[in-house]
Parts: sequence; C-alpha cells; structure tokens
Amino acid sequence: MSMTKDTILEVRDLRTVFPTRTGPFMAVDGVSFELKRGQTLCVVGESGSGKSVTARSILQIVDRPGRIESGTVLLTRADGSTTDLAKLDPRGKEIRSVRGKEIAMIFQEPMSSLSPVHRIGTQIGEALRIHFGTPKHQQRERVLELLRQVEIPRPESAIDRYTFEFSGGMRQRVMIAMALACNPSVLIADEPTTALDVTTQAEILDLIKKLQQSHGMAVLFITHDMGVVAEIADEVLVMYRGKVMERGTVEQIFHAPQDAYTRRLIGSVVKLEKKAEIRLSRPAIPAETPPLLDVRNLSLTFPSGLRAVDDVSLIVRPGETLGIVGESGSGKTTMGRCLLRIYDAQSGTIDYRRTDGQTVDIRTTDKGTLVKIRREVRMIFQDPVGSLSPRKTVGDIIAEPLKIAGMKGGVLNERVADLMQQAGLEPAWRERYPHAFSGGQRQRIGIARAIALNPRLIIADEATSALDVSLRSQMLDLMMKLQDELGLSYVFISHDMSVIRYMCDRVAVMYRGKIVEVGETDQVVNDPAHDYTRALLSAIPHPDPRNRRIHNRFRYDSGRTLSANG
Repeated sequence: MSMTKDTILEVRDLRTVFPTRTGPFMAVDGVSFELKRGQTLCVVGESGSGKSVTARSILQIVDRPGRIESGTVLLTRADGSTTDLAKLDPRGKEIRSVRGKEIAMIFQEPMSSLSPVHRIGTQIGEALRIHFGTPKHQQRERVLELLRQVEIPRPESAIDRYTFEFSGGMRQRVMIAMALACNPSVLIADEPTTALDVTTQAEILDLIKKLQQSHGMAVLFITHDMGVVAEIADEVLVMYRGKVMERGTVEQIFHAPQDAYTRRLIGSVVKLEKKAEIRLSRPAIPAETPPLLDVRNLSLTFPSGLRAVDDVSLIVRPGETLGIVGESGSGKTTMGRCLLRIYDAQSGTIDYRRTDGQTVDIRTTDKGTLVKIRREVRMIFQDPVGSLSPRKTVGDIIAEPLKIAGMKGGVLNERVADLMQQAGLEPAWRERYPHAFSGGQRQRIGIARAIALNPRLIIADEATSALDVSLRSQMLDLMMKLQDELGLSYVFISHDMSVIRYMCDRVAVMYRGKIVEVGETDQVVNDPAHDYTRALLSAIPHPDPRNRRIHNRFRYDSGRTLSANG
C-alpha cells in the first residue's frame, strides 16, 4: 500500500496483543488500511472482532495490559510531515498532542465518557485550554459556536447544564462538539449510535456527515450495523476475530462480496428486511378468539409529573406477538412494566385470562394472585448483563423460578438441562458464571429462565437490541420456535422497526405515552396511517448503498411533519 497525497492515516500490519493466563491473545492481527481526506471508512464486524481495539490502538489508548506488538500507524500532520503513532510512548507528550487535536474520538457510551460533576461547557472548553491555551472568555464563545454546530437547542443555557440533564442523543451531540473543538483532521466514531433509537441515530448520522463536509474531515466509523454502513460508507473494512476478511468500496462489499463471512453478515441484515419464514406457515388467529390480555385506558404519571403512559388500550390474543414500537421516552418500557405490576399504574384495567377462563385485573388484584400470575406472565429484559446475578452459576439462575415453585432434586436438574437445550445452550455449561458467556449467550440464559415455568405470555423489553445483527435474527428465530413449541404469546417492545416487521403479527406505535396507531404489521409497515409511524419507518437504515434513504427521511415533531431538511 503506497501513501497517496490524499491519505491522512495509514495503518500497516498492526498487531495488538493482550497477555492472558493461557497465553497472548491477539485482538488485532495484521490489520492494514488507509484513510483519505474527506472519506468515510466503516469498520464492520461482530462484537469481539477487534474493531474498537483497532481504533484505540491508533490513539495508543488500549486498556492495559494490552499493547501494540508490531506494525505502523502513519499520520500525515498539518505541516506535511508524517509520524508513526505506534512508536510513541502511550503516556508521552507527543501522542497527547495528537489526541483530540489531530485525531478525535467519539465513544459508544457518552454517559461514561463525560464527567457527571462538570458542566458541559467546561468539558468542551478543556480541549481548547490544553491544546491552544485559549483564555476563559474566548473558550465560552467557541463552545457556544460548537453547540450551535451540533444543533443543541438553546446553547446559551445548555452550556451550563450537567450531563445527566441531557437525553442520550443530546449527550452524543455534546461528545461530537467536544471531538470537533480543535478542528481535527480525523474523527474516529466508535459505535456512536448503537444505544440510540432509529430516529435519533438518523439525526446523529446526518450531523456527522454535515460536519465532515464542512470541516473536510476523514471519518473512521466503527459499527456492527450493516444498514448504517450502506447509508454512510465510502469504503468498508470487514473484520472477524482480529483479522481483515475483506476490504473494498461500499458498492463492492454489498453487491459483490468475496468473503463468505461478509456474505453472511449482509445476509443476516437482508433477512430482517422481510417477514420471518416461520410466520408465513402459521394459521391466522381468528379475530373472535377471546384475548389473553385486554388492557383498557391504562395511565401512569410519575411523581415528577411526567405522564409516561397515557390512556393506553390494547389486546394480545393467545399465540400472538404484539409489537410495541416507538423511540426512547415514548413510554414503551414503562407500559411493559405496568403489565407485570413492576410499576403501579394509577388507572385503567389489565384483564388477564387465566387457564380456567376466568379473568383477573392485574392492576388491582391481591398480592397472592399476582404471585401466581407472575409464573404465567414472565419478562425478558433488555440488558442481559444487568439482569443476571454475577454471583450465581447459570444453572442456579435458570433454576431460581423452579425452586420458588417447589421443584427440587433430580427433577430440577433435569428440567434445567432441558431448558438450556431448548434455548440453544450446552447443559455442560451450567456451572459457569454469566461473565464467561457472550452477549448472545447471556440473552439465551434470560430466555431459558423466562420459559422455566411454562409461561403463557412473555413481555420482551428490547430483548435483541444489545446484540449483533447476525445474533439478532438467531435470537428472534429461537423465540418464534419456542412460541410454536410452547404456545406462547409475546408483547415485544422495541425501537427497531425491522425487528418488529420480522417477528410481530400486529404492532402498536407509541409516541409520548399514547398509542398513535395499531394494526396488522404488514399494513402498518407498508401503508402507515400516522405521520409519526412514517417518520419511524423512513429513519431505518436501508442495507443497499444504491438506495440511500436516511438523509431524505420524514421528521415528525409534536404533530408537525417535516421533510428531511425541515
């Protein structure tokens, strides 16, 4: 690879190693690429493929005891000279002068990268003080200008606020403002939209593109979302287990992939573009079937005065999957938790039909009945890490609801082994702890625990949002297979319309605590009746670089529909 005059960063044969008890682990194994001015290079691959470690190696911020073992990272400086960043001392003055000033980085989780005790204006201004010695009064002017650039509303008051006062999307804008403070020539974005819903993600992608064009930056964008790659990339680098599997233009990667792994990655995205095959062969549920769950006029107002659930009515039929879709803050999760009475709604009814045909209002029933109902109505949580106890073995976690129900001894052990097999886990792993499992495997543990007592209804809250796209379709297929085997019904809460389209029979769209549209999934997806639903659908990244749509999407703002640039 020879450096052209447009190449600003060239990585050659980079190897980054982590010493472990069982020997060295090569997290980045012979990676080479170049980044040109004004270009977006997307590095794509599943969790654990070495994407983030590659990015951190460039800036010498690899978590210890990891270190660069060999290779070069050549940066072309503003004065035309080149520096090999891999040779610099990770704690030295020279690499510190590059970080933030010439190469800036946006991290995946803004909450852990921003200080909770400093105002955002101080945090953004710090880079100016460190690199340019900008005096206080000039700092404030420049920070206000940056906040305007990243389109944070009312910058004059926002500058003095703290991190916790911002939403996820706004925090990510603060991170971008901080990254741009010194006009870097390279911006590294490490999964900057993974934790965001589709509409906020589309806004952030728009913003990065706009700023890239006005500043002429090169962008190294790390993601596991092939839809995002198709929308924004010029060039693509596909990684798997520390190695580069394939490199090429976005057109080549999507329309003429050479590597089997690349083809599989693209296949798993394209798969989620339509209805799941398992659903096509299912008989329709008769409309006159009495509902398993009948929710009427449910409302919950938090002590702060926020009306999180506002007069919601919906039904779930036996054997059906009802999707609840909406962006962050729409009230989806709160509503899901009300159904299990984790939160107490102040008004409305949640009529649940028991096996004997009797209906019980979950909202008002006594504690004893509620305990029995919670064996039949279970929940799968969004975060497989936070919902599994790190101090219990996987066998104990799955056995817990069974023990509470009075099962013990050999019958219990056999049931746990069966559940693990049903969820696609090896029964031999039962003595391991959750930390020894990948994200996808942890989610399977959560599913095994949820189906332990043969429930009739499962409320799945963003059950696949933390997973790579290849794992996502596997997990949805598993949930539908179990649905057929066990006769389950699902309330499936998600902000991802493609997941809803793949899995759900009907869908309810939530916006600011209210349901604005409900109907058969095909009808809502193909012919939405509400402008907010249209905005949600138009923000989904489309996995075809020949048909980029995200920058020409609808926007919906409190009753007003705006065009892409409105």
